[in-house]
Parts: sequence; C-alpha cells; structure tokens
Amino acid sequence: MTSNEIRKKFIAFFVKRGHIEIPPAPLVLENDPTTLFTSSGMQPLVPYLMGQPHPSGKRLVNSQPAIRTVDIDQVGDNRHLTLFEMLGNWSLGDPARSASHSDAGGYFKKEQLCWFWELLTKELFLPKEKLWVSVFEGAKRVPRDENSAAIWKEIGVPPERIFYYGVEKNWWSRSGTPDQMPLGEIGGPDSEVFFEFSEVEHNLKFGKNCHPNCDCGRFVEIGNSVFIQYIKEKDGSLKELPQKNVDFGGGLERISAVVQQTPDIYKTDLYKNCLEEIEKISSWKYEKNIPSFRIIADHMRAANALISEGVVPGNKLQGYVLRRLIRRSALKIRNLKGDLKSSDLNFDFVDKNKSMIEEEVQKFLKTLDRGLKLLGKTSPFDLFQTYGFPPELTKELYKEKGLKFDESEFKKEFEKHKELSRTAASGMFKGGLVDHSEEVTKLHTATHLLHSALRKILGNHVQQKGSNITSERLRFDFTHPQKMTEEEIEKVESLVNEKIKEDLKVEHNEMPKQKALKEGALAFFPERYPEVTSVYSIGDFSKEICGGPHVLHTGLVGRVRIIKEEALGSGIRRIYASIRKS
Repeated sequence: MTSNEIRKKFIAFFVKRGHIEIPPAPLVLENDPTTLFTSSGMQPLVPYLMGQPHPSGKRLVNSQPAIRTVDIDQVGDNRHLTLFEMLGNWSLGDPARSASHSDAGGYFKKEQLCWFWELLTKELFLPKEKLWVSVFEGAKRVPRDENSAAIWKEIGVPPERIFYYGVEKNWWSRSGTPDQMPLGEIGGPDSEVFFEFSEVEHNLKFGKNCHPNCDCGRFVEIGNSVFIQYIKEKDGSLKELPQKNVDFGGGLERISAVVQQTPDIYKTDLYKNCLEEIEKISSWKYEKNIPSFRIIADHMRAANALISEGVVPGNKLQGYVLRRLIRRSALKIRNLKGDLKSSDLNFDFVDKNKSMIEEEVQKFLKTLDRGLKLLGKTSPFDLFQTYGFPPELTKELYKEKGLKFDESEFKKEFEKHKELSRTAASGMFKGGLVDHSEEVTKLHTATHLLHSALRKILGNHVQQKGSNITSERLRFDFTHPQKMTEEEIEKVESLVNEKIKEDLKVEHNEMPKQKALKEGALAFFPERYPEVTSVYSIGDFSKEICGGPHVLHTGLVGRVRIIKEEALGSGIRRIYASIRKS
C-alpha cells in the first residue's frame, strides 16, 4: 500500500463518519509573526479547540504538511524528520450528543479510540499483536485516565500492552505540564498507539528494559489522540470543560513505514526515488552511509517544500532555516563524493526549484573555502551561523587539525540562537496564535490597501506571494517583473494614504468560497481556505478572502510609509512598510 493510498484511506474513513475534509494550512502562516512554521496538524486549529466555531462544523479531517526545526540535528536516525505530514481528525463539541455516523456533532474517547483501532486493523491491516498503547498515569490534581485504559481493554488490547506514563509523555497543553498551565488554559491527557518491530534488538544504552516510549527504535509511535477536557482554575485545580474536544495526529511517514513493513522511514515509497538519486550522484550505497543519505533526503524534501511556498534562502527566520537545510545537504554530498558541484542537489523531485537550489549551492561554494581558512580563527558557532557549517563537520575538521572543539560553549551559543529564533519577530509569544495587537491589526489592513494599490498602479499581474507582519512593520511579497521606479513607489504610497484619509468602512462577511471568488474577492491561495470562508471588503477599493483581524474603518490605520522595495527572486519583489499616527 503506497503512502498516497494510506492518506486517501484515512481521509475517506473519517469522511464516512461525518467529518468534513478541510484544506491544509500553508507551511509559513501568513501574517503570523508568532511562529516560523506550521509545526503540527492542530496548530492552525487552536482557536477552534479553544471554543471559536469552525465554519465547517464539529467534525474535521485533513492531511497537514509540517516542519519542525528542533528536530534538524536529530535527523539521521530511523524516525526523526524536518518535514512531515500529519494525518489529523478533530471533534469540536459536546460528546453527549449521538455519535452515529450520520450525526455531525462531537464525540469523545470511546468513538475516537475505537475508530482509530478499526482504521489500523481493518483498513490498514496491521496485526493486532504488534500494537501497544499508552495512557496518562495521573498527576497532582489530575486523575489517572482509567476511562481510556478501560476502552482499550474493551477493544481487546491485553493489559500487559497498556502502559501508563506521566505528564511529560501523555499530557497536552500549550504551556506544557498541568503545573505550567496559566489560569484559563485548556489541556488534557492523551493516548498513543505504538507499533512493535520485534526484529529490532533493544539497545541497552536506552535503559535496561524496553517499553513503547523507549528510543531504541523497536517501537514507533503511529498516532496520538489528545482529549482536551480540562481548564485551569484560579485555585490551581483543573475543572472539567463543558465542551470537550478530540485532537488526533498521526505521522504519514511513520504509518507508511509500518504498513510497508520497514522500521526505516527512509525505505518507504516517500524517499525511494531520492535515495536512488543520491546513490547515483555519490556512487555510494545507502546501507554504507545511512545517516548522510537520510539527512540529504530529509533536508532536500523540506527545502523543496519551503521554496514552493515562497521562502528564499537568507540569513533570518524562515530563509535562514532554508539556507541551513540546503548547505547541510551540500556538505553531506561533498563528504560522500569528495568534491561539490552547484548542480549536485538538483534531484528530479525539486524540479521547478532547481535554479534557486543551484544558486544557493553556488553561493555556498564561494564561502566554503573562506570558512575553511577561518577554521580555528573564529568560533565554531560563528562558522555555523555565518557560513552554514554544521557542528559535526566543524568537529571533524577541528580533530584533523588538532584543535579543541568546546562543545559546551557551542551549545550555550546555540541555545541563545534558538531562543532568538523563537522570538525573532516582534510580539512573538508561546502558543502559535496570531498576534492580534492594535498595531498588527492596523498593518494587516494596510497590507490589503497596499495589495490593491499595487494592482491599480502596476497592473493586475501583481499577485500576493507572501506576507509577514510584526508590531513595527509589514512585509509584502508580490509578482512583478522589474524594480519599481521611484515614481511608482510614490504613486502606490499616495494611493494607500488617500484611501486611509477617505476613512473607508471595512466590512466582514462569511460566505461560500466559490461565491466570494465569483464576486471578485482576491484569493491567491484558494486551496488554503475552507468552503465557507471569511471575506473582508474595504469600500469598493479592496475585497479579499482573509481570516482577519482588521480595523473597522481605514482612518484608524494612520499614515503608511514604504520603507524599502527590493528583489526577492526572479519575478518576485518585496516591499517593507510602516505606519505612523496621522
């Protein structure tokens, strides 16, 4: 069974049970300075899990690509990935309602666990004796999840294959453990399902006894059902929520590995062609250089996805992550081959993005020699940050030259860098929700005005390619074949401020997506929006499909000033703008 067939089976299974398939969110969320990437299937749905009604109803299902940068350094083993795809289903509502297949209401533990077991054993044909489960063991002020354990036993899972774990493994809230949850935050226990590869021998370096959450590779987690049923009270207690939600996520890559009977994710159909291309370019076999092959395959798959969404290699934020992925891949190819050419990463699957990847490798080639000359003259972290040298390569080079690599100092600098990356955009905060501050809201409305003004001054070929808003400025990427003239910039800025001065009303309506498009609403990422969508109109000047937020009338925005216009890539321009009080 191919990964594509598995994805289709998962979606069809839950659609048959009253779920609506919703489109995936982009990897880089528009106008969200709080997070670099979509890092889970549930991230775009947090507002709805917190009580906001979803336009598609209470039962949802989708497949969501995600990127998790904290795992980059762990890529190379049999299960960690930078880019992955999460299969997800959700129940947003009251579980007291009937859970028949025809009912579109919510459901809770019994339906979720029974359905997932049915999917695994009857649709994906996994042997029951290979499946193990985990449930929450309880904590201070939070009871043990005996309900889930009882359901698993009723399904037929033997008690010896049901493991209890604490808050670090089987609890979810945005802030972490129950003690870390602030007043009013929601959370709950979760229950995971693991597949056992009995042919994988336990490695004692991971502990004396093997168990489902052991990192030796014998067990692979293939799905996690989170039961959001509590809210933190003033006295520190956790109270049962009136609306209980289910959030399920299962990695397509891991499920594919299990269905295709391999403990190695990279031996699934998702990576087969890429590994064959690396073998051809390097003249090595996968089995002889497993970690390097895995890093190249994972990183280039992630790089291709990011470029396809408009990210370009750079020194900040998403661009920096992309640059690191490409350069680390280039170094691994160089280690395998003994040399490096700018075309060495032009795999078939990157197709339309070959030119940008080749350009980045070419830039790296120019800095590589310079970086090697600086070895020992600058810190390992500077080599990593400025020249894209991964620490493992620096360690090897230091060893060759008899230099000491201070790992503790590197880790200290790296942790500082990670913290800066988490809060790189002004106004970032934990939780992944969009910053709805007053300044960001004003700039969001200004972005719509700017978009419309660009189309009126430059022409309707102008299409949005991406945007990013902080509390201090907006950044807007758009299609245009050449540099804007000073006169064009002045005209665009003047038109935007003219519409602000007119104090146009900003109207918000919910309507079917197709109706919105027929009425002229702009949507250059239509596949990202649900069938019933949100439309914002600014007088008769601008109309776009958008999730908000916006000011009520344009006079609240303030005067817009275009700070900078620059090239982003072939046929793509970028504008930075800010606002000041009128």
